[in-house]
Amino acid sequence: MVPDRCTYTLDVRVTDAYKLEEVIEELRERLKAELVPRSLRLNSSKLPLSHPMHRALDLLRIEKYGSPTLSDQALIPFPSLKIGPGDSARSHTADEYIYLHEIEAGISRYIQLLDYYQRVRL
Repeated sequence: MVPDRCTYTLDVRVTDAYKLEEVIEELRERLKAELVPRSLRLNSSKLPLSHPMHRALDLLRIEKYGSPTLSDQALIPFPSLKIGPGDSARSHTADEYIYLHEIEAGISRYIQLLDYYQRVRL
């Protein structure tokens, strides 16, 4: 006996090059199926390379992260990027932690970054 229907789940994750709605439309055009998204609220984010914040980060040698994990960044409706403090590899692990000296250094670096960025923007 052949079942009268088949159901399946597509796990679709996008980069900042696409919006989830665009991918759903592409899939609808190509698949003979009814697609019902569970959610369209978690999107990728990026800060355009032309943004002056990139220059400030580069000049201050502050590392930028492309996170392999999901974070609250997916919920903000404006361009963004990730920077420290701490080690990104420890994020979202069972024993996630950050050293006090990393927090102290992070505070200092954020102050430097904001001071520099303010001067660049004026």
